[in-house]
Amino acid sequence: MTSRSILAAAAVLGIAAAVAAADRDTRVFEMRTYYAPPGRLDDLHARFRDYTLELFEKHGLTSLGYWTPVDNPDNKLIFVLVFPSREAREKAWKAFVADPDWKEARRITEADGPIVSKIESVLLGPTDYSPVVQPEAVGDRAFELRT
Repeated sequence: MTSRSILAAAAVLGIAAAVAAADRDTRVFEMRTYYAPPGRLDDLHARFRDYTLELFEKHGLTSLGYWTPVDNPDNKLIFVLVFPSREAREKAWKAFVADPDWKEARRITEADGPIVSKIESVLLGPTDYSPVVQPEAVGDRAFELRT
């Protein structure tokens, strides 16, 4: 193999690697678990329903879904958000927490005390074999979270 053909092969491989990197899925999924104090889970649901969802949309926090465990002694609300990248996630959360409308919503909904006692957050990246998520509005469904 000549040095010219080696350089040509390296250029082709470099272009292929650049194309593969450009095609790589950069989305970030954030799974958040909120724990409500005893007797406050309905208040947490109301805050999401009445304020948070609209503010999430305003700031680019795209909701994939919201769930509560079927058996829920810990008063959990679990949800997944989708972002185009980790950087987009950071920017969206920063804008959300600085929003005066969010601060007012939090003040109103916590007038009788905090409605979240603990938050857990896990950032997830899709695998190369993960199916594209297709929301469905068909019948009753149950989801099982396995780790």
